[in-house]
This record gives sequence, C-alpha cells and structure tokens, in this order.
Amino acid sequence: MLALARSERKAARVLPRGAVAALAGITALWLSSCTTEAPAPGDEPHIGGEANLQLPDLGSVSFLGLPGDILLGLGLIVCALGLGFGLMTYTQLKRMPAHAAMREISELIYTTCKTYLKQQGKFLLLLWAFIAAIIIVYYLFLVGFSVGKTSIVILFSLIGMAGSYGVAWYGIRVNTFANSRTAHAALSGKPYSSHDIPLRSGMSIGMVLISVELAMMLIILVFLPGEIAGACFIGFAIGESLGASALRIAGGIFTKIADIGADLMKIVFKIKEDDARNPGVIADCVGDNAGDSVGPSADGFETYGVTGVALITFILLGVPEVSMQVTLLVWLFVIRAVMVVASGISYYVNAALARAKYRNAMEMDFEKPLTSLVWITSAVCIATTFLTSALLLGSLGDGLWWKLSLIVSCGTLAGALIPELVKVFTSTNARHTQEVVVSANKGGASLGILSGLVAGNFSAYWLGIAIAGLMAIAYWISTLGLATLMLAPAVFAFGLVAFGFLGMGPVTIAVDSYGPVTDNAQSVFELSTIEEMPGAREELAAEFGHEPDFERAKYFLEANDGAGNTFKATAKPVLIGTAVVGATTMIFSIMMGLTGGLETDVEKLSLLHAPFLLGLIVGGAVIYWFTGASIQAVTTGAYRAVEFIGANIKLDGVTKASAEDSSKVVQICTQYAQRGMLNIFLGIFFATLAFAFVEPFFFIGYLIAMALFGLYQAIFMANAGGAWDNAKKIVEVDLDGKGTPLHDATIVGDTVGDPYKDTSSVALNPVIKFTTLFGLLAVELAVLLEYQNGALLTGVLAAVFLVASMYFVYRSFYGMRINEPLDVIKGELAAPDPEHAPV
Repeated sequence: MLALARSERKAARVLPRGAVAALAGITALWLSSCTTEAPAPGDEPHIGGEANLQLPDLGSVSFLGLPGDILLGLGLIVCALGLGFGLMTYTQLKRMPAHAAMREISELIYTTCKTYLKQQGKFLLLLWAFIAAIIIVYYLFLVGFSVGKTSIVILFSLIGMAGSYGVAWYGIRVNTFANSRTAHAALSGKPYSSHDIPLRSGMSIGMVLISVELAMMLIILVFLPGEIAGACFIGFAIGESLGASALRIAGGIFTKIADIGADLMKIVFKIKEDDARNPGVIADCVGDNAGDSVGPSADGFETYGVTGVALITFILLGVPEVSMQVTLLVWLFVIRAVMVVASGISYYVNAALARAKYRNAMEMDFEKPLTSLVWITSAVCIATTFLTSALLLGSLGDGLWWKLSLIVSCGTLAGALIPELVKVFTSTNARHTQEVVVSANKGGASLGILSGLVAGNFSAYWLGIAIAGLMAIAYWISTLGLATLMLAPAVFAFGLVAFGFLGMGPVTIAVDSYGPVTDNAQSVFELSTIEEMPGAREELAAEFGHEPDFERAKYFLEANDGAGNTFKATAKPVLIGTAVVGATTMIFSIMMGLTGGLETDVEKLSLLHAPFLLGLIVGGAVIYWFTGASIQAVTTGAYRAVEFIGANIKLDGVTKASAEDSSKVVQICTQYAQRGMLNIFLGIFFATLAFAFVEPFFFIGYLIAMALFGLYQAIFMANAGGAWDNAKKIVEVDLDGKGTPLHDATIVGDTVGDPYKDTSSVALNPVIKFTTLFGLLAVELAVLLEYQNGALLTGVLAAVFLVASMYFVYRSFYGMRINEPLDVIKGELAAPDPEHAPV
C-alpha cells in the first residue's frame, strides 16, 4: 500500500485533478476486488492462453477426395496467382507513358515517401520493444514456455509487423507510378484512361496484400507443427496489429498536417490548388500516400489477418468435436482462397464492361464503374460461397452448408451495401453533400460545417441500423441448430459476418486505393508546370495526334478526384465494421478463458456486476480521448506548417518552391506525426495493462465499450469529413467557383473534415483491434500474477500502469499544444499584417 500511496502522490504532482480522481476510483475498485475469496486449490487459471492452442490434424478429414491439409496447400497456388496478377499490373504501370516532367514529380514524391517510411520503420521497432518485453515476461518467466516457444511468438510478431510495413511500402510504390501515368493520360482528351489506371493500381495493391496475408496464414496452418500454431497466430496478429496501428495513426496525422497547411494557403494568398510555388504541396502529396495509401494498406492487411485469427481461436475453443474443428477450418480458408479468385474474375468482367462503354467516350461518371465493380464482386463472391460450401459441407446434413453460406453472405452483402449508404452522405451527387454547399453559400463556413455534422450524424444512424440488421439475420440463422456443434453460435456468426465483409478484400482495397492516386494525379499535373513548358504542346500533339486541351484534362482530374474521395469514404465503414464485429469474437475468447468455458462467473458479464458497468464507461472515455489527442496533433502540426509556409512562400519571380522549403514542411509533418503517435500509443498501451490488472470483467466491459463507441465515432467522423471534402469538389468542378467566397468557405469545412475522416476515424479501427489483441495477453498476465502473488501486487501494478498511461494522456493534452501567448496575438490584432492575416 505504501508503493500505491507513493504512486498517487507522484501522480498528483504531474497530472490534473481529474486524473487523480480517476486513479482514486480505480484504487477503490481494486480494493473491492481484494475482498473476494482467494482462489481455491485446483482453480489455477488456464495459463498461456491462445499461445497454447493446438491445431488438430487437418489431414484427418477429406474433402472432394483430398485430405484437408492438401486442399489448403492448393490455396497457395491461388496466392501465387494473386501475387502474379499484382506484379504483372505493377510492370504494366511502370511501362505506361508519362511526360518526363510528371515522372520527375512522382519520383520526388516517392523518394520523400521512402524517407518517411524509413523513419516510421525505426519508430515501429521502438514501439515493438514494449510489446516484446511483455511477451517475454509473460511467456518465458511466468508461464514457463521454453526459450524456443517464446522466440516463436516474438518471431511471428516481427513477421506480422513486417507484413503490414511491407505491403504499405508496396502500396506507395505502385501509387506513385500510377499518379504520373494518370495525369499524363488525362491529356488524351478522353476520360477512360484516367479511371483505368488508378483502378489497376488499386487492384495490384489489393491482390498482393490479400495474397501475402493468406499465404502466411496457410503456411502456419499447413506446414508448421500444430502444437506451435497458437503461438504463431497470436504473435503474428499482435505484430500486424501494432504495425497497422502505428502506420495508420502516424500517417493520418502526417497527411492532414500537410493537407491543411497547403489548403489554407489557397485562402490566404489566393493561389490555385496545388500551386507549385506553395512549399506545402509536396508534403501534401507525400501525405496522400502516408495517410491514404500506407495506412489503408497496413490496415487492410491487419484486418484480414486478425479476423482470421479470431475465427481460428473461436473454432478451437468453442467447437468441442475435433473433426468439426478440422471441417470448419478447412472450409473457412478454402472460401477465402475462392473469394480471391472471385475478386479477380469480377475485376476483369467489370473492366471489359467499362472499356466497352467508356473507352471512346468524351464524358463519363467516374463513380459508376467503381460502383458496378463492388456489386459484381459481391454477387460473384456470394455465388461462389454457396457453391464451395455445398461441395465441402453438403454431406454433413442439417443444411449446415447453406446456413453458414447465408451468414457469410450477410457480411459480403454489407461490403456492397455499406458503400451505397456512405455515398448517400458523401458523393458529389448526394443531396446531403449538396446541402453543405447550399448552406455555405449564404451562411459561410459556419453553416457549411453544421450541415456536414448533420450528414455525419445521420450516416451513423443508417449505417448502424444496416450493420445491426445484417448481424441480426446472422444471429437468427445461428439459432437454427448450430448450438449442437459449438458454444455461443451467435458469436461465431458475428465472426463470419466480419469474414464476409473482407471476402471481397482485393476490391475493397482497390476502390480505397483509387483515391490517393487520383488526388496525387491532380497535384502532379499542376506541379509539373507542363502548361508553361516550352515545346510541351508540340510534343504532346505528336503523341496523341491532336492539340492537348489542358483545361479539359484538369476537369477530368478534378472530377475523378471527387470519385476517389467518395470511394475512400466507402471503405472506411467497412473496415471499422469489420474491426468491431471481429473484436466481438476476440472478446469471446477472453470470456471463455475467464469463465472456464462459460461454466463459472458468467454472472459477472452483466450490468449487475459493478466493475463490468464501470468498464463500459471508461472504454467510451478512452475513445473520446483518442479522438482529441489525434486531432490535437494535427492542429498543432498544421499551425507550425502554416506558420512556416506563410513566412517563406515566394510568389513573384519563381515557378516552384525550393526543395529546402518543401523538405522543411515534410520535416514538420513527420515530427508532429511521431510525437502525437508516441503519446497515443503509450497512452493506450499502459491503459490496456492498467485496466486488465484492475479486474478482468472490468476489462471486458472496457473492450466492449471501445468497440461500440468507436464504431459510431468513426462512422460519424468519416462521413462528415467526406461530405465536407466533396462539397469543396462540387464548388470546384460543377460550379466552377474557385477563388470565390463560397470556395473559401468550403475549404474551411474541408480542413475541419480532414482530421475527422483521415486521422481520427480511420485510426480507431486498428486501435480497437490492437487493444483487444494485446488485451488477450494483458488479462492473462494479470490473472496469472494475481493467482501466484495475490491481489496486492496486481493492484499496485494497475496503479503504476494507470499513472504511466495518464502521463502520456496529459502530454497529449498539454505537451502537444501550440502555446502561443495571447499577448502576441493581441499585438498582431493591433497592427495586422494584411499578407499574413488569420484565416
């Protein structure tokens, strides 16, 4: 107790009163837990958790005349084909024509992206050291794993992290090839190529990402000994979740610092979009890749893997019969492989239809072929799910094949239905988005922002109802006899819904990756200054057979960017929905361990158990802290970027900003991205440990609240931001209103929406999954320590971890502030500088 008292006195010196009050509340909760009876002999907790799970012999059951492990091994052929598709497309993009000035800009963007990724790689290793320390302490010293088995968990955590990092790197390489090729293709005077190139790029990323992830999991399933599979999977999932969280959060902060810094200059200096004289534009282009390519690639990789690990864990824990375990595992991963093939077929079918309709067209709606791709893929995936299930499970009786197919199809349908609902609130054709423009026309930025908030809130309602409805159908189907095969069939059904969400993963990633290419293409066109380049018109006329129309090319690029904005928005709720539904399955795994397979202490999973209710409240609080901390990092970083750009921008006598000034803006973005990320990650890391050590059922409530609060916060913020972004696009493209007061008002709305949609909302997905995955380890560690050493030690450690978490929370509040004295502002108001007036 003396150690605990000292911890509280130290907290009082460095933390605000609210933090001390929270610590006192946690202490009281821990003291109440100390009054419970000590564990009786024989009540030893299940130590080692998921790392102890053993795979059954997958060859013990045959399918279509083939042992299960052989059938899964054939899935590696599908992975090889997916990789081949991705690499073939990569080569095609590389060989496509692009004007030398445009290639130069895209290579500059890639070179700067490489520098950023190298810094992020070093940062990731630092964060990984915290996770590795917990793994070693728990598995090696407390559980008693051998050095070899502990090393397997460590090794696969590195492999998982490297996977997230590697696909992110591949994503920016492909996208930075595609951006200059898209910009060049727009000069042809026809829109089709400006659509085809970004979609090829996106499919290349999607196919490589899903194929690599699936191959890694199949290798663990088929080739590694079953007794170490649990250790491989848990290490792999934690590593890829860590990688995705760091890259998503830091990338989201980076990109919005740069985006806001560049955008606000348009208002202050009345310059055009992506003006080459603006030192913030290169940083903005790098940010498009850091936030909208690196982040989603790592996030998609991790989401696909973690959902698979969650379902494997459920099957091994919740299905008692070994032959049924094998059947479900083989079925699950064969379906995954078949859906990769289905996605590839759907892409080729849609590409043929789009080429026939638009190849020689002079105008096109860029959203239509993307929409048809999503629906064709959903339909083909549903059909192949039923067909494959009938072949593999048809002999089992009781209609198991069609029941499981229907449940998976609920998720696959959601993958197409959710984008349609998102478009209602974010598309340039949507009435809600147009309402933002109408509001801003008379009410300025103020009413425009309010209309965007309305769109975000309404979207959360409709998407929440849609997700709940599809999950309800899955639950109903799970009541039709699945309880004879497994514990908690509803939880398995929810996991399969998440599985279905990701079935069309290559296409989901493709339409998401479409956005950063179209955004960059617009910037590459402007930064190349090709319109003023001597001899460029003649050179392009010789290539295309006609005089290039630069204004028409810019129109296509602007309109295509609007479609990219819409489909970037559609992928976000799919990923956050998967995170929440998948987290449900992982939380069930924790419940199984704490209740001895739902045999004891089940009554503590109730609002009548006070710690569980308190956990629900605290989980919501952490979601709101995370939102504020990530936006605070963007706000301060953008302030510093605006401050530097405003002081150093040169508009007379130059055509481009200096490389030194552009590099300085990139440096500012990187600095604040990493500072913000460090506070956020360590705040979450220590909070997870603290709340797991307070009381296990408190921690379950905490995880549930993070998932539910995070779902609605993410949907609201993503779609409000999407509405503001495309409202600006309507003014620029449809109304030709650049440089008007209405344009300025929508720019302000867009800068508010930037951290909403591309920082906070998107990062909630990996944060929820990382907290849940790391929580598996943390709560096992807490339960084991309490069993071995009593509640005093775990209570003291809970207090210490909470102090550490709140220290970083405090830093995110006050260490990241701008800290500009009001006296300075008063002086500026007294003698304003008209060139650098506040926006």
